[in-house]
Amino acid sequence: MKQFVVLMLVCFALIASPALFASPVEAQDQKIGYVDLQKALNLSASGKAAKEKIKAKVQGYDAEVQQRQEELKKLKEDLEKQAMLLSEEARNNKERSYQQKVKDYQRFTKDIQETLQQTDADLTRKILESLLKVVQDVGKSEGYAIILEKTESSLVYADESIDITNEVIKVFDKQGK
Repeated sequence: MKQFVVLMLVCFALIASPALFASPVEAQDQKIGYVDLQKALNLSASGKAAKEKIKAKVQGYDAEVQQRQEELKKLKEDLEKQAMLLSEEARNNKERSYQQKVKDYQRFTKDIQETLQQTDADLTRKILESLLKVVQDVGKSEGYAIILEKTESSLVYADESIDITNEVIKVFDKQGK
């Protein structure tokens, strides 16, 4: 008898569950879309301008890095040439001076990398904040019930017809942010 009651409850639950979880508006009536923010970041005018800004900074630092590399190379060659002619104390002093310049160079390149990464992160964050506002505006104006982000939402499959990335890029570029 207990098994019969449990079986009846399970059957009732299976029959009733679709009705319990159905929303007043069917899911087919809801507009759903997704956006690829990475693509929007890379293809928007602001994203391209940010890439160019970073590229210009890299090129600006590149000349100084090359100059310091050449200076270190020359110092090492001089040290190797003069090693036999110098006294032990003079050779040790030159070696210490060279090692200090190598440390300064390493610190300099590390600082450049950190500065470039921070600049990139700041520019990206500002653009993404603006893009998210545009996505929200498009969602409201176009009547979307939900908009997912393609790469971060674990979206495994979505039909291309619900991809609104290009629309978001157009709106974003029109705003000139």
